[in-house]
Amino acid sequence: MRAALCRLALLLAALTLLATPVLAHDIPSDVTVQAFVKPEGHSLRVLMRLPLKSVMDIEYPHRERDFVDLARVDQSLHDAATLALSNNLELYEGDTLLLSPRIVSTRMSLDSDRSFGTYETALAHVTGPALSADTTIYWEQGLLDVLFEYPIQSDRSNFSIHAAFDRFALKTITALQFLPPGGIDRAYALEGDAGLVRLDPNWSQAAGLFVKMGFLHILDGADHLLFLLCLVIPFRRVRPLIAIVTAFTVAHSITLIGSAYNYAPDVLWFPPLIETLIATSVFYMALENIVVARPRHRWVITFFFGLVHGFGFSFGLRHTLQFAGSYLLTSLLSFNVGVELGQLLVLALAVPVLNILFKYVVAERLGTIILSVIVGHTAWHWMIERFDVLRQFPWPTVTAAGLASGFGWLIAVVAIAAAVWLLFVVTQRPAKPTTREPAE
Repeated sequence: MRAALCRLALLLAALTLLATPVLAHDIPSDVTVQAFVKPEGHSLRVLMRLPLKSVMDIEYPHRERDFVDLARVDQSLHDAATLALSNNLELYEGDTLLLSPRIVSTRMSLDSDRSFGTYETALAHVTGPALSADTTIYWEQGLLDVLFEYPIQSDRSNFSIHAAFDRFALKTITALQFLPPGGIDRAYALEGDAGLVRLDPNWSQAAGLFVKMGFLHILDGADHLLFLLCLVIPFRRVRPLIAIVTAFTVAHSITLIGSAYNYAPDVLWFPPLIETLIATSVFYMALENIVVARPRHRWVITFFFGLVHGFGFSFGLRHTLQFAGSYLLTSLLSFNVGVELGQLLVLALAVPVLNILFKYVVAERLGTIILSVIVGHTAWHWMIERFDVLRQFPWPTVTAAGLASGFGWLIAVVAIAAAVWLLFVVTQRPAKPTTREPAE
């Protein structure tokens, strides 16, 4: 028995020793890749910096106490640049995939090195002297710096990049700067594998991208979809829906565009406040459907709730505006077009289903109450959950600047609401009957 226990203890000790090196190769929780992309003449230069703790398939030469032998590390760095960066990086000139790059230079740098602050200092560092051979550094603490060169037809071409760096860590951010000749430098923060990114899109590319984003955004937002459902349950004909949908569209376009141009409050409590108000808007619409059989002037309350939903759209769009290039307003309008297309799809599906339901399954008034109760119950729980998040933030302090900003928003909202109301009155006014001359 004692011999068996001894063997078991030895086995556990051996397993522990075998497992210890593996801990050093765990996938990092977060990693930032720095990159500069600069077309010059017939070459596209790409400078990249990657923490070496993300490259776990390369062996580095060692000297005493497991320090990297910097005198013999060049081949390992070259292999790491190919395996980790070049093999997971695609660059396009127009629609043409560029050939594999030439690795001009590689460097191992200390974690304290700050040369990648600008393109010029990064280039001077990567092409300058390497670390001295007597520098003491463990490979996990080092940075891999690489200069790639791609052959191109012209530095005035349109370039795109696909950086599939999502395997480097649980969360990978690629901080990229594109420096076109004679143009405006563009900065990107790409999360994981962001797909194909056009570094300097033309207006049609930006518009197409944001139409798609808007279409998918409305279909992915459960609260927006339930709000739309509550809007159309009592109104399932084209004429009353035109005013309601138009009011919602105009309203959310106002706040979406205003937020993109930094006219929205930039405080921590504002996003949870808007999320709470969005849930409140769904609950209110459901409650109104229950209490009032045929709500009058629904477009008015829809307009004001649309302002709230527009802020909600802006939160989801904030990170993706970096892909708009020089066409911010075009991209915002295109996003709205995508949202409207998504709404039209929802209405095209919901209205016939509701008509069939109320004709063959349940009476219209009873069905409206049942559906509205289900939606209202869901929205009530959203309100409670989101308010719990909101009340964790301190109450905002009232300042003169805040009052001025709020007053400006109020004037704009009232003016546009009046214009929408006038348009509604004009379009709803019945045409005068024509009189015929009596026949002689």
